[in-house]
Amino acid sequence: MGPRNPDLHAHSTCSDGLLSPAEVVERAARNGVDLLALTDHDEIKGLAEAAAASQAAGIGFVPGVEVSVTWQGETLHIVGLGVDAGSDALKAGLAKVRSGRDARAQKMSDALADIGIHGVLDGALKYVGNPALVSRSHFARYLVEIGIAPHTDAVFKHYLAKGKPGYIETQWAHLAEAIEWIRASGGLPVVAHPGRYKISDAQYDTLFSSFRDLGGVGVEVVSGSQSPSKTGKFARYARRYGLLASRASDFHGDAGKRVDLGGCEPLPDGLTPIWSRLTDYY
Repeated sequence: MGPRNPDLHAHSTCSDGLLSPAEVVERAARNGVDLLALTDHDEIKGLAEAAAASQAAGIGFVPGVEVSVTWQGETLHIVGLGVDAGSDALKAGLAKVRSGRDARAQKMSDALADIGIHGVLDGALKYVGNPALVSRSHFARYLVEIGIAPHTDAVFKHYLAKGKPGYIETQWAHLAEAIEWIRASGGLPVVAHPGRYKISDAQYDTLFSSFRDLGGVGVEVVSGSQSPSKTGKFARYARRYGLLASRASDFHGDAGKRVDLGGCEPLPDGLTPIWSRLTDYY
């Protein structure tokens, strides 16, 4: 029998989450999650702590990661589930992606200073648990703190989204690279929160076709980072391209901003869940 309440996408202070890896696990266990994946952005340093906490809490744990990808000029995210944190290929690939973050953070701060908002990088660093991973979320939290916007969604909309003053174009990993790194580590590549991307239906067909042909195997049909109204759409894509279906909160710890750990709707009928390929973890 498979897990009753799997949650296969969550973040800790090792990237842009608000809770430590152990605290993420403890919250998941309290919420009834029985199979959890920690998938920090371009980082695997929290996996050992989360694995130990999961064992203590008596829940299944899947080691994961979320890789930043540039595809047709858009930033996408590919989750790897069941990765080996000791994989040299994965470690080298993630280090390559992280190397671009420092320069982006300084350029973002400079761009915001140009419109009169000064010292944002120093302010954002107060929220950073891992100095190698300064993200837009850290910038957004600081801009809310100083009253620039009422909440982080508004910060992204007016300052940090594409075409806004603080947005800096960045070349992340290529789709093929991300899939290769994940597969080299023994993991399963999954398209994260597809409903967040501003791409056309024709582009979705191209994305999922390319993703499958490159060795990708899954898609987050249910995600706390996309409207539940989009679940049916991505269930159809999963069936069309023979992809396994994942269920994931994309939990960051932001109160009231996202679905809580374990709080996602069930998968639609007629899909093969990705945890059918993760039985070693539960």
